[in-house]
Amino acid sequence: MTAPEQALPKAARLLLVEDDEDDYILTSGYLQELPSYCFEIVWADSPQQALTRLSEESFDICLLDFQLGAENGLSVLTQAQQQGLSTPIIMLTGQADDALDLAALQAGATDFLVKHELGSPRFQRAIRYALARKEIEQERVERLKAEDGSRAKDRFLAHLSHEIRTPLTSILGYTELLLESDYAEQAETELGIILSNGKHLLSLLNDVLDLSKLSANRLELKIAPVHLDSFIADVFSLLKIMALDKGLSFSVVGLQALPLIIHTDATRLRQVLINITYNAIKFTEQGSVQVEVWTEQNNHQELLHFSVTDTGVGIADDQIERIFQPFEQLQDVVTRTEGGAGLGLAISAELVAHMGGEIQVASELNVGSKFTLSINPGDIKDSERAELRFERSPLRNRQTLKPCLHGKVLVVDDIDEIRRLTGHLIQSTGAEVAYASNGQEVVTLFEQNPQDIDLVLMDLHMPVLDGRSALKQLRRQGWAVPVVAVTAATQKGLHRQLTELGFNDILPKPINKPSLYRALAQYLRPAEAFAPVQKKVLLVEDDPDTRLLMDMLLTDLGLSVDCVGSALDCLQKLEADSEYDGLLMDMGLPDMPGAKLIKLVHSVCPALPICIVSGSELTTEQLTEYGAQAYLLKPVSRDDLASLLNKF
Repeated sequence: MTAPEQALPKAARLLLVEDDEDDYILTSGYLQELPSYCFEIVWADSPQQALTRLSEESFDICLLDFQLGAENGLSVLTQAQQQGLSTPIIMLTGQADDALDLAALQAGATDFLVKHELGSPRFQRAIRYALARKEIEQERVERLKAEDGSRAKDRFLAHLSHEIRTPLTSILGYTELLLESDYAEQAETELGIILSNGKHLLSLLNDVLDLSKLSANRLELKIAPVHLDSFIADVFSLLKIMALDKGLSFSVVGLQALPLIIHTDATRLRQVLINITYNAIKFTEQGSVQVEVWTEQNNHQELLHFSVTDTGVGIADDQIERIFQPFEQLQDVVTRTEGGAGLGLAISAELVAHMGGEIQVASELNVGSKFTLSINPGDIKDSERAELRFERSPLRNRQTLKPCLHGKVLVVDDIDEIRRLTGHLIQSTGAEVAYASNGQEVVTLFEQNPQDIDLVLMDLHMPVLDGRSALKQLRRQGWAVPVVAVTAATQKGLHRQLTELGFNDILPKPINKPSLYRALAQYLRPAEAFAPVQKKVLLVEDDPDTRLLMDMLLTDLGLSVDCVGSALDCLQKLEADSEYDGLLMDMGLPDMPGAKLIKLVHSVCPALPICIVSGSELTTEQLTEYGAQAYLLKPVSRDDLASLLNKF
């Protein structure tokens, strides 16, 4: 056995401030004799030159003579401190002087030495101590920089999440509303594509956020019961279309009877399966992609397995490990014809590990690949089992799951369209809605008039006063009203932090209807004892397309609607039935000016609220002059109508 090699001396850059050349040569000699260090010595012979070099260059240590001609080293120390220079400085003096030593330390010197101590053990200790302090300081600075960088990244990702999820909330929410409408039957396929692609866009955002959470160990799985057959049908139906578009054979096979219910994070499992299967389709130009599903006992736990086999380009053995590294795009390994973020497989491997399983790959170049993954499906020992039937969850007619509720909900969000969308979903259950755009409005509302609020849905990130601060003020004032936090953040431990702060629950953004309905049902009263009377409105519009659209939107909002196309028909309707709750009318009718019609309506139904539907904006004075209570600017949206109804 050979003797261990002697450690190499550490390199260090040293500034020696000395106006006497003989002393410079003598000190340099002592420094070169130090066994543990190899010094690069830079000489400065005046205070000005010393400060210039210290400010413009990087040094590990500085030896500073006290007496520098007519000046002394204390002025250098003082100015170095004022300029924020961090190089450790040791003061050299000609003779021992306690007062001088104290002054040097107070001025910022790391240590002081009498020149006759050069070469002594004390000299060596002082040098080592000063350099050690420098290293510690550098480590501290680097650690602070890393922490600042991490905080900046977290702030950026939180901002990115908020900015992208806000429009996605509208895209997904309004598409789902259309899917519920009977009038959307002919466009169900197209709406389903919009919904699927909107969710895919959300998944791209989630990929970036997931990578950050996984690296920081902040990912939190949401385990819940999952109907396996429906889950598989939903996941692979969209992927089947992609495969068929490329002329590929695509199949999903259950190798045995599978449990009807498993317990896992459905969102994360879906993410993994789509990532792996999408890659198989993307890199297969001809042939087939086959997915197989089965369970298998592993020690004391029965695992659920999925395999995805393709006849694509394959992966070389020495490249397989690379595909699970972040930002290592699969096309860099096998082809450059496809795009991608290079995050899917890396995230998939981490997610599967979090779900109690692993991913294995077998591949042969130009033959194909087989990805096999397993997850822990929970305790499925006694679960009922059946062959796959591929029964998809229906997109439409989900309103049967909607609860019928009574109560009043305050929706707090600084984004107007998010407020309105959330309000529409709440109103569809029969509950009333009030709105606020920031936390201060909430506090003011409760201070002045709580208006019998039964539940508050509070966004966390708002101007003027954020959700957390608003909640603290409400609780300090003694309000025990349930408050549910609405947030795009999903980091680990957030639920515990917010409940400890006083929130009753959390709704993630984008808000999905099942989660919202569950929260509403928990805090509002069932509506059986509060059967609402359906409101009835009369719509006067001569354009048939506009009339049909507004009829659809008003009906979807839960109103009974009668439609007419002229002023004369309007008056005949009101004379036959005056029990309308409101009138919406176009001003440009073919048989009568709108202003004249309003006067005649007032003569028949003096208390009937009237809303003008106009192609131009109207002032409050004009509304008063016409005798109307509100106006809507064309084109009229569902949001506009819902806001009008809520106002009345």
